[in-house]
Amino acid sequence: MLGISFLRFFEIVALLGCGLTALKLFYSGLYLRYRFFFAYLVFLLPNSLWPLFLDTRSRAYFHLWTWTQPLEWLFYLAVVLELYRLVLESNRGIYTLGKWLMYLGMAVAVAVSVLSLVPHFNPAMPQQSRTMASYYAIHRGVTSSLALFLFLMVILLGFYSVRLSRNVIVHTVIYTIFFLSNTLAVLARNLFGMGLAQATNTVLTAFSAACMLAWFFLLNPAGEKVPALAADVDPAHEGKILYHLESLNSTLLKIAQK
Repeated sequence: MLGISFLRFFEIVALLGCGLTALKLFYSGLYLRYRFFFAYLVFLLPNSLWPLFLDTRSRAYFHLWTWTQPLEWLFYLAVVLELYRLVLESNRGIYTLGKWLMYLGMAVAVAVSVLSLVPHFNPAMPQQSRTMASYYAIHRGVTSSLALFLFLMVILLGFYSVRLSRNVIVHTVIYTIFFLSNTLAVLARNLFGMGLAQATNTVLTAFSAACMLAWFFLLNPAGEKVPALAADVDPAHEGKILYHLESLNSTLLKIAQK
């Protein structure tokens, strides 16, 4: 009973954080720069409300879940691509290559995840169980591939010391945490079974609530300014790194145009 009350508390906090963040993005004008993220928050509001009023064992819950899950995956992809574009908006060659590598990685991850279920399917398994297992497998493939992609992007930023606005850095870090928590929750559910589903959902919802509040408090118009070069950074060293980055970008653009 205590676990259920904690879960409901975090669900309400996450819902409030989502609504407040959407309102802040709208009234500050930041929704024009983070369009897909804003659209995702607007979608998430009703998509977080209806589960609070339906029995998770009912057919209505199952049907709504199967209809809304694919939309959520599309929003995941759209927001990550938007974030990736903001990080590499001046390096179109690297952006194009990375985008196609992400598509390929996601397709492979989803295919492997779904194929791993095939040995467990049998004619006696109910259709609803098959559908749920397939959806969980797709979700695992989507979130794990996007989490890996975001993690690699963070490494790229650190290696090349790309100067970005504070908002983009904050958004990248929070979204990476958001996806990693989703991926680890699905992994825990697979490893330990549905016996820990309640605890896993509670922890996952707590992470989601924390991410929503972080977006609300940390994203603001002042954070869009790209900082100048820090005094303790060697301009020659930074110039050399950026030269290599630009050379890589130019090479990829030439390959793409062939």
